[in-house]
Amino acid sequence: MTQAAAQPGSIRARLEQALAGRPVARPAFVVYDWFVKNRPWVDWDSLFQNGLGQINHADLVTYHRPHVEVIETTTYVDGVKRRDVRWITDRGELHEWYLGEWRQEYLIKTPDDYAITCRAWEDTLITPRSDLFERAEFMVGDNGMTVGQLDRTPFQKVQIDYAGLEQFAYDVADRQPALMHLLELMNDLKLREFRAALQTPACHLKLWENLSIETMGPITYRQFLVPLYEKIFAVLEGTGRRLQVHYDGKLRVIADQIRGLPFDGLDSLTPPPEGDLATAEARALWPDKFLWLHPTLDWYGLPIPQLVARVRQMVRDAGPTRYCLMISEEVPPNWATTVPAILEGIQ
Repeated sequence: MTQAAAQPGSIRARLEQALAGRPVARPAFVVYDWFVKNRPWVDWDSLFQNGLGQINHADLVTYHRPHVEVIETTTYVDGVKRRDVRWITDRGELHEWYLGEWRQEYLIKTPDDYAITCRAWEDTLITPRSDLFERAEFMVGDNGMTVGQLDRTPFQKVQIDYAGLEQFAYDVADRQPALMHLLELMNDLKLREFRAALQTPACHLKLWENLSIETMGPITYRQFLVPLYEKIFAVLEGTGRRLQVHYDGKLRVIADQIRGLPFDGLDSLTPPPEGDLATAEARALWPDKFLWLHPTLDWYGLPIPQLVARVRQMVRDAGPTRYCLMISEEVPPNWATTVPAILEGIQ
């Protein structure tokens, strides 16, 4: 199952042309598939008919982890879903839980928990999944495109999903041996994931870094993330695959580092106040990178003419090539009026 050539003028064709570096005559405005699946009160059909596109995300690999059993249970607290997740290994158990969409407790609570997490990832088998990518491509059709997702780099994964910022900050500062061993193991797995991804049709690959430099500082970025990025690029070199990174926070102090890394694009790039770079500054810093531009949610609270004017300025500042607009952090509450106004204003 392969994707046919894009129809001229379709969202897919416009994205492909923009990604290829051709002049952007009609900017694409797209939404993550996660919101389409998880915000059922939005009339997505009407927005798609108005010209909104969709970015699908497909897992490119699956894992078989022989040393851990993951058990999930669901209950309800005052009508809100509570999800408890337990990782059970022969060296101990980890637990986290969520209320609605939000994590309330992390897996790792003490330094000893890193050793349990390490056991959970030992001897992992990785299988490439072309079928998941092809299915996502079939579903989106000409109304967008699919990006192959490979989760986060291990430093970001442990910081954001396993330990939380506070616990992780102390443990990195102390160079906890079990944490260092876990990162070494997971870095090796990440490189194996990228090698497996080369067996799929995905051209555009994404790391969900959710990076804001405030969470680590530039020295830690250089010490822990840059060396792994360089190894990933060595795997991708000469394959024609392009790497997008979800960098949605403040980036100014590592702008030079980013310029020196061959990322194809920066996903969910957001102006102040969430980020710290206006679009014109980002384009001056990174003239060749694709800018997946996320208008800050604050803008959606402006009167419609001001909102449209800001988005049109964003388009001018990003142009003339290699950019699009996206809804990637949250759907604005006044989507019914603001999204169609932007779609009309950028045509």
